[in-house]
Amino acid sequence: MTDIKFEHKQSAHCENGVTANLFTFHGLKISEPLVFGIGSGLFFAHMPFMKLTGIPVTGFRPMPGIIFQRAAKKLGIKMKVKTYKNPKQAMADLDANLAKGIPTGCVVGVFHLTYFPEPYRFHFNAHNLVAFKKENDLYYISDPVMENITTLTYKDFERVRFAKGTAEPKGKMYWPISVPKEVNLKKAIIKGIRKTCYDMTEIPLPFFGAKGIHYLAKQMLKWPKKMEERKALQYLGQVVRMQEEIGTGGAGFRFMYAAFLFECYTIFQDERFKQFSMEMTQIGDLWREFAIEASRLVKNRSRSGSDWESVSKLLHNIADKEQDTFERLYKLAKEWDKKL
Repeated sequence: MTDIKFEHKQSAHCENGVTANLFTFHGLKISEPLVFGIGSGLFFAHMPFMKLTGIPVTGFRPMPGIIFQRAAKKLGIKMKVKTYKNPKQAMADLDANLAKGIPTGCVVGVFHLTYFPEPYRFHFNAHNLVAFKKENDLYYISDPVMENITTLTYKDFERVRFAKGTAEPKGKMYWPISVPKEVNLKKAIIKGIRKTCYDMTEIPLPFFGAKGIHYLAKQMLKWPKKMEERKALQYLGQVVRMQEEIGTGGAGFRFMYAAFLFECYTIFQDERFKQFSMEMTQIGDLWREFAIEASRLVKNRSRSGSDWESVSKLLHNIADKEQDTFERLYKLAKEWDKKL
């Protein structure tokens, strides 16, 4: 059995962390914020036409798998991605990779992850981790949300790779097959920024980007008028849950994007990126304030003035600031694009 020297690093978000750890193993040392920024991981969508447990979906990121795909493409990294119908074949192919010394990213369901504390297990089938070694019946796992290396038995690993329910992972696994010796990091960064700025300011539909935040703020005021209070509060609670609990969400992703922009400042030596990093941190603080006020409303612990109107107003304020910030950042990215 090949002994793989895989460096485990804890991260804020599973997909970014797995991508950064895999790229680093293959010689491209890259941070989680850079993966997130190059992969255009920051997004917003409120889609009343798509329901989760009967409640409109609010998303703070693109679809699972998109970040690593975008980051790999922009950096010139070729990836192998496989899904399966047969669990035994999926495990055999993983074993073959590990025998060759290839750390492999896997998509799994969270609910039956044995090393997760029980309060953190829920039905989410798009969690990412890296399997990098097998000894007898035991797989060594680098799960970027965990502080240390963990393990799974063959039976438990097969179970989470073929978890049932919404968006079944179907044994999905992925790994780099070609990593260039040199990458144009600046070009990749600027492409990533341009994609994020376009998504946040120029998608014409009202459900996405800053427009989508305004849309949610307006819809929110209609909920207590259209339905009984308990259901309206469930709708609001779901927004907060999608923001703060499912992945890294609203505020956390803004803080990560701020870290990405600060790395841009050190790479490009352009003070304007540093200013944008500070602005994004302030926007993240506003998202956190929204989550706190909305949670108070849901739990009926509102302070004076914390009601549907004030929570909606907070969102409109966030939308205005994001529209302005990403419009100006778009101009800076286009300016740098001409220089590169």
